[in-house]
This record gives sequence, C-alpha cells and structure tokens, in this order.
Amino acid sequence: MIGKITNYYSGGNTAKGFFSLFDSALKGLDRLYILKGGPGTGKSFLMKAIAKEMVNRGYDIQLIHCASDNQSIDGVIINSLKFGIVDGTAPHVLEPNLPGIVEEYVNLGVAWDSAKLIERKKEIKELNEEVSRAFQKAYASFAEALKIHDEWERIYIQNMDFVAANNTTEDMIQTIFQDQKLNKSPDVRHRFLGAATPEGPKDFINNLTEDISKRYFIKGRPGSGKSTMLKKIASKAEKLGFDVEIYHCGFDPNSLDMVIVRELSVAIFDSTAPHEYDPVRETDEIIDMYEKAIKPGTDEKYANELKEISSRYRKNMNAGTGYLAEAKSLHDQLESYYKSAMDFSKVDQIRNEILTEIDRVAQFTAAE
Repeated sequence: MIGKITNYYSGGNTAKGFFSLFDSALKGLDRLYILKGGPGTGKSFLMKAIAKEMVNRGYDIQLIHCASDNQSIDGVIINSLKFGIVDGTAPHVLEPNLPGIVEEYVNLGVAWDSAKLIERKKEIKELNEEVSRAFQKAYASFAEALKIHDEWERIYIQNMDFVAANNTTEDMIQTIFQDQKLNKSPDVRHRFLGAATPEGPKDFINNLTEDISKRYFIKGRPGSGKSTMLKKIASKAEKLGFDVEIYHCGFDPNSLDMVIVRELSVAIFDSTAPHEYDPVRETDEIIDMYEKAIKPGTDEKYANELKEISSRYRKNMNAGTGYLAEAKSLHDQLESYYKSAMDFSKVDQIRNEILTEIDRVAQFTAAE
C-alpha cells in the first residue's frame, strides 16, 4: 500500500519579505533532523529520497515545498512516527529546543572538498551578494504591489454592506459547525497553500482538499471580506475544539486563503486569482461575496479606476516574479560550484544513517 503525500509551503516570498511558518509545521515532532550545508550539497535530494522510500513503505508524509525553487523541498514529515527532516539553512534558520533529544544537526559540509570551494571564493561571495540583492528587489516589488492592492480593496470596502457580510459569515459558521463541539484542545496548524515562486504563483489546493467531502469556493473582489470570513471560521473552529489547518496568503501573510476542518471534512478557500478554481464535484458550493455584500454596479462604476489599479498591480507582481527567477538562476550557479566539490557517496551514507534511525523509531512506535 502506497502512503499519501500532503503538499504545502511553510515559507513564502511575500510582500513582508521572507515569511516563515516552520515552527507550526514542525510542532509536536519527537525527532527532527536539521540539515546544514551550502547550496547544491544534496539536502533536497536526500529528503526526496527518504520521502519516496517511506511512501513506498505505506507511510503518509507531508512534503514542505521550497518557494524559491520549484523543484526542491524544504522538509519532509512522517506523520505517524512524529519524525521530520528539514533544511535548516537560511532563510529558514531553525534553532533547536531540545538538541540531541528531539533535534539533531546533520552537517552535509563533511562531504565537500573545502579546497575546491576556496578556489571559487571570489565567485561564490559575489554570487551570494547578487542572490541577496535579487530577493530584496523581489520583496520590494511585492511590497509595492501590496500598497496598490490596498487601493484596490478600498474601492470595495467603501461599497460594502458590512451587515450582509457579517450575516453571510455567521450563516457559514452555523452551516459548518451546527452547534457541534469537541471536548479537547485543538491542534492548530499554520501553513501556506501556495507561494510566489520563480515560475509564478503555485498552489496545492487540489492536493490539500482531495479527501474533503464539502468544499466552499469563496468568490469576490479584493476587500470583499473573504479573509475576514476565513479568520472568523478558523477562530470558531478552535474555540469549539476542532483541529484546524489555517492557510495564509503567499502574497500577504496577514491574510488567509483557506481553512480546513478535517474532523468535519470541510474546506473553505478564497477561489479568486491567482488560485481561482470552479466547482467540479456535486458537493462543491460557491459563496459569492461580491453578490452578497458589495453594492450592485460597483465594478461598472469604477471600471476605469479598477483597470488602472489592476495594471499597476500586475506590473509589480510580474517584476517580483522576474526577480525571483533571477535569484534562482544565480542560485543555480552557486549550486554548480558546490556540486563539483561534493563527494555524494558521503551524502548517501548520511541518508542511510537517517533511514536507520527512522527504522529504530518505527520499531519503538510499533512496540508501544
């Protein structure tokens, strides 16, 4: 039996800079391996190999994807074993709470030839600086886009029926929970369902909701109350004792894009660009906040202004994506220097040592 893979992001290239939710993803693990080493030292390859092995053994896993490289992962969690492996290098530097007991550092630098790297010291230093500058330009572009998005939102906020918006949210809360309550402390997880990447915006909505019976697609415009609704639903789920997955916006981490309550098999998500989806199942349902809470004719009344705002917003978002692509290209050059200095047989040995530890944990877990 093949295990199930759940995909999401724990770090994002956002309008607030790099934003980390790793602490939430790694919460509750009994064993965590933190990988250290430069670019191209095999961290993602090692984690992918272990993930594939464990899935083939029938274990359900979580893959934490890298927002800055569409082909890389930042971590893997083996759910039932409470075991994780994560890339602990910048920008998602992790500090252990119980080193040697829960967390274990793994230095892949033992596999490189320092002499070969020293020969490339000047190029490596310059590339690191260029990568950093490209990321800063990306974040500046996204920050400017967020300011423009605020202008966009104001138009709809000024034309919103807040009573109708609140009533719609209360109706949703009643429909979802129906006076149900669980007598336990909820497990609340914060994640990103998508991210701004070098290839543009990406998301994992279909993967994250594939086992969900009831999906609500929230439609609307910027500022029409979608994130506020999600925040209220998440808060209610937590108060009622339900485990809740809270998915932040990969552009503005202060906003929410989705809430999942798996104990009720319910997902509610913002189904507007760049993660716009339409119902494909009989049980899927649209909640249109523009129709329910925005003054009729708003789109038409402000058509010219909205068109101009949208154009400026797209320009800055596209620029940000371009800078992320530039950073990725420069990072690839960095990786090539490190790869040429690596003895990957030593990385394979480290991978096998981690698999041996996983086997030990699995035997101990089975014996409990």
